[in-house]
Amino acid sequence: MKTTLTPFARFLITLAILAGLFFGGKYLLDNTEWGKSLKNGSATDRKSADNDGNAASGDVVKVGVVTWGGYAGGQYFNNGFKPNADSRYREDYGFDVEFKVLDDFEASRAAWKNGDIDLLWTTADAFPTEASGLSDFDPQIVFQSDWSRGGDAIVARRGINSVADLKGKKIAVAELTPSHSFLLWLLEAGGLKLSDVEIVKQASAIDAASIFKAKQVDAAVVWSPDDALCVQAVEGSKVLQSTKSASNIIADVFIAKKKWVDTNTDKLQKLYEGWMKGAAEINTDAKAKNEAAKILAAQFQISEADALQSINNVRLTTHGDNLNFFGKNADYKGVTGEQLYSRMGGVYKGLGYVDKLVNWRIVANPTAINATSLSGNANDAEGQKTFTTVSSEDATKEAIATKRVSISFRSGEYQLDDNAKYIVDKEMVEIAKAFSGARIRVEGNTDNVGSAATNTALSKRRAQSVVDYMVSTYGMPRNRFIVVGNGPGKPIASNDTEEGKSKNRRTDFEIVE
Repeated sequence: MKTTLTPFARFLITLAILAGLFFGGKYLLDNTEWGKSLKNGSATDRKSADNDGNAASGDVVKVGVVTWGGYAGGQYFNNGFKPNADSRYREDYGFDVEFKVLDDFEASRAAWKNGDIDLLWTTADAFPTEASGLSDFDPQIVFQSDWSRGGDAIVARRGINSVADLKGKKIAVAELTPSHSFLLWLLEAGGLKLSDVEIVKQASAIDAASIFKAKQVDAAVVWSPDDALCVQAVEGSKVLQSTKSASNIIADVFIAKKKWVDTNTDKLQKLYEGWMKGAAEINTDAKAKNEAAKILAAQFQISEADALQSINNVRLTTHGDNLNFFGKNADYKGVTGEQLYSRMGGVYKGLGYVDKLVNWRIVANPTAINATSLSGNANDAEGQKTFTTVSSEDATKEAIATKRVSISFRSGEYQLDDNAKYIVDKEMVEIAKAFSGARIRVEGNTDNVGSAATNTALSKRRAQSVVDYMVSTYGMPRNRFIVVGNGPGKPIASNDTEEGKSKNRRTDFEIVE
């Protein structure tokens, strides 16, 4: 008699066969050389795929950068420039990040427009010159990565010891770049205009360094380490000024298209948060900084010492710094992004480089910053530089830049009235903020009417009034200032005429290293 299996019996037999195959296969993989070899080979293949950046299914945020130490926060957090298995972006946030080095300015802009990269470097000071031209793409400044703190410098040949000495000289500079902004600031601090010097246009700061070393110009605005190389190449030359003291002039920021920001809000916030974590670690941990230097050295094909110096030549901005930069801290009295962008936009427009200045509120998008909360001292904003008590040497040191300002005082008085405060705000405060790493010497001067002793004492009180106002109103460190009363001792015009006397009644505002 033929026996027919029931459906349930067939199910049990099938289940038993599958179980046997599963447990038998597992035994072979775990307990035989062949099985172990197969497992290890598969794991190696997976890891290789991860290291090649192929494991994230194309979920990659692409960031366009240049050869610069200021982006180390993000590159350190990513554990390199390419997507990789050890990236904390992949581990903590589930997506990959790739940093693409695009040192050619025009090529970098083309890549951003074409969508080859999602975020692109620029600087808040120079961005006004290109914001209008990019308006079809709705560019948004989404965060600040760093302040230049020695990464940009002006080198000068023998005999040029101050900004005043640049008058009539040939200066090599890459126009409409951060180098250009730096030069404009320095000329203003020294009481000169762009028309007072002869500009030799260059495609880049690297080219500016090259023609300086070839002795074709008197001065050049260059990047580090080209500043040191220029001084080595041209006997008697020197670094006239750098962003080490002109510390709030060049602010590196990143832009993204508004459409990309709107569709990748969460990803942008995580990109920013990770970047800020990386920056905070580098700023506070020598081991982290050395690891970041190794990453940069490998990518840029430079020594680790040079890579470390490139990081030391910037202030990697933290979340607290970004809150200040985007005007989110009402108590902050330093330079904000809006102030820097608007001021330089006005300067470039006045020089004819900008037809229409796009308002900061249109281009600034702090969405990621607003959505981020990072606590702890490492994430706090940078504090003010501490200055030692003024020494006799500081009081007599030669000034790098001198700006002569006419401040009207009533006869025999030294208090600042509202008009005088307005002049201080307009002519002195912005420069003092921009050159926050430098000492400021304020010298009071008078004409020769009255006794020299009385005028000398009065001129010092007037200079002191200017300093007191800047300290009390803007929170600047008192030890930063050197107060001098010259009386009638430093005339710049003849006291034989009323016009000459008027010129001699002035306040000199000097930047001293």
